[in-house]
Amino acid sequence: MKKLLLSITAFIALILLFFGYTDRSVDDLKEKYATYPSSFIDMDGMQVHYRDEGLKKDSLLPIVLIHGTGSSLHTFDEWTNDLKFERRILRMDIPAFGLTGPFPDKDYSIDHYVDFIQHFLVANGIKRCILGGNSLGGNIAWQFTTKYPHMVDKLILIDAAGYPMVSKSAPIAFRIARIPVLNNILTFITPRFMATSSVENVYADRSKVTGELVDRYFELTLREGNRRALIDRIQLPLDSTAYPKIKSIQQPTLVLWGEQDLLIPVSVAQRFHEDLPNDTLVIMKNVGHVPMEESPKESLAIIKAFLKK
Repeated sequence: MKKLLLSITAFIALILLFFGYTDRSVDDLKEKYATYPSSFIDMDGMQVHYRDEGLKKDSLLPIVLIHGTGSSLHTFDEWTNDLKFERRILRMDIPAFGLTGPFPDKDYSIDHYVDFIQHFLVANGIKRCILGGNSLGGNIAWQFTTKYPHMVDKLILIDAAGYPMVSKSAPIAFRIARIPVLNNILTFITPRFMATSSVENVYADRSKVTGELVDRYFELTLREGNRRALIDRIQLPLDSTAYPKIKSIQQPTLVLWGEQDLLIPVSVAQRFHEDLPNDTLVIMKNVGHVPMEESPKESLAIIKAFLKK
């Protein structure tokens, strides 16, 4: 028995040695991930990390972009680098992710995120915008539109969540986060290869997954509080009562989807297309769950065409 206990202790010690990571402070991560034009705004008991770029003309509505689970505002870097010469672009690290960190009250319901976006827009003087979101961000975007329709002129849904569905494949971190007891291990043992596997899972072309990209996802996951917040968020059951509201959305809507999305299958895009009364559906071939990252130029061309309508 003593030998067994010693063996188990030694095994755990090795796991912690090679795969255990302590939380990283916001100040530590700022130098790399909050360079110009990043800003922080004191809101809802948090220091919210955001970027406000581009042309600020009263005649042009700003574009507000919301990222998905486990991601950050950086997922829209390529789009912003182009669009900022034509429009005002705002994006933020939503609570639980990036440099913003957890909600103080640990409420990760979609309703809470919707109100967070409303507070963010008001704090930045935005009365009406073009609103877009990917995955969880897409779910927040369309539910925001149903609650605050007067604040949304057009809607962009990128592989958006919201309908009941079954993933063909989900990132390993998402799967572990749903397993009671075992998920607590994620708060201190987070192997980098898990981040690599999770990012590769949402790309159709894994050759596009670079070390720099994995570093960003991995290092921001280590932001103090984010690992616990990810578990708290993923454990919440999907609200199966909200999606009928999609039929009430009157705003012109772009439904943009990667045909090879394994997390939220393309069949969900078809459901949006069927339920939205005023939408444009575009399916991108050989693209996964994050078109703005995996195929930024091609997906941006689709966005620009939609904005001109």
